[in-house]
Amino acid sequence: MAEADHTMQLLIQSNRADTMAVRSRDGERIGHVHAFMLQKRSGRALYVVLAIGGFLGVGKAYYPLPFGLLDYDPAGDVDVVAIDRRVLEGGPSWASNAPDFDQAYADRVAQYYGVGRQDVMV
Repeated sequence: MAEADHTMQLLIQSNRADTMAVRSRDGERIGHVHAFMLQKRSGRALYVVLAIGGFLGVGKAYYPLPFGLLDYDPAGDVDVVAIDRRVLEGGPSWASNAPDFDQAYADRVAQYYGVGRQDVMV
C-alpha cells in the first residue's frame, strides 16, 4: 500500500489546473496553468492558458499557448514550456478581459507560434 502512495497521478481535474506549475526548459518558474481550451466535439485540449506574473491577483497576465508546446515532466511533476520565455511573453495575451477565443484568435495564436492551424469551430 505504501508503494501506491508514491505513484504519480497522470490525470488532473480541470478545476485544479491552477495547481500545475509551469517551468522553462532550464527549470525557471514561469507561472502556472490557468485553464485548458478544449474542443467541444472532440474533447481534445487544443490550447493551454498560462498565468504569469502578478501578486495577489494584481498584474497577472494570461497567455494562450498551443497545447503541443507544453510537455509534462513526471520527475518534477511540472509542465515544461518548450519555447523561450521572452517569445512567450511577446505573444498574444490579456490582463483582465479574455478575448473571444474564436477561429480568428486561434489563427493569430497559431501563426505567432508557428504551428499548424487548429480548427476550433468544427
